[in-house]
Amino acid sequence: MSEILVNGNKRTLSTKGANNQLRRDGNVPGIFYMKGLEPIPVFISEKALKPIVFTAEAHIINLKIDGADEHKSILKNVQFDPVTDRVVHFDLLGISADQEIEIEVPVVFEGQSKGVKDGGIVQQSIHKVTVSCLPRHIPEHIAINITDLGINDAVHIRDLSIENVKFLQNPEVIIVSVVLPRAAVEPTPATEVAGEEPAEPEVIGKGKQTDEEE
Repeated sequence: MSEILVNGNKRTLSTKGANNQLRRDGNVPGIFYMKGLEPIPVFISEKALKPIVFTAEAHIINLKIDGADEHKSILKNVQFDPVTDRVVHFDLLGISADQEIEIEVPVVFEGQSKGVKDGGIVQQSIHKVTVSCLPRHIPEHIAINITDLGINDAVHIRDLSIENVKFLQNPEVIIVSVVLPRAAVEPTPATEVAGEEPAEPEVIGKGKQTDEEE
């Protein structure tokens, strides 16, 4: 797994106003915490944080606070602005070389599914998987070859296996599947009888209307 050096600074104030000022100055407030240590309020430039957040790979972050010693850590939590999608806060968890950690690792696909060639579509259900391992065994990503996936085939958590890595999610969780497009599986409406008005369906209960389906 690759490591990235990131420079940060301690925050002297943790008020809402002070944090908003940091954001206006192009920085992002966050917290560094580790077992046995007091949490340290920090801030990192938005420019330095982007490659860590918006990536298809997991990284170990070497956080240097105020130019002092480096702290090995992983990105544990990120909060986004609901309108602009900019990062507004982050949590970094300090790690030890001899202690297992839980971390989310991105999933990437390799190959082209044979089911797609038969008219199916690839449907990705989750984009990251949660694993537990020592820091030196953290995979940068989970590569899944989908070449042999036909229509109605799927890859589950139980199908994954990496040495020295434990997968923590329910084994039955589907990661990716190949399905027929909805139009291909929807039944054709019955032909209307000439001269008859189509019957109105009875509304038993109406759920909340959404703009688009998941």
